[in-house]
Amino acid sequence: MDAKTTILEVLKKEGEPMSAGQIAEKSGLDRKEVDKAMKSLKEEELIVSPKRCYWTPKA
Repeated sequence: MDAKTTILEVLKKEGEPMSAGQIAEKSGLDRKEVDKAMKSLKEEELIVSPKRCYWTPKA
């Protein structure tokens, strides 16, 4: 499973906005890998930020 899929699953499972650090902790992925995948997810508009530095899957 790729990092983007893992991140989306973690966000959906938690059901609340999470920071990149929290996502890295919950997913077991390296923080740099999380940052890179989240950049791609933002460009694809699959995640949104309801408040600064916190992310949630786009509804």
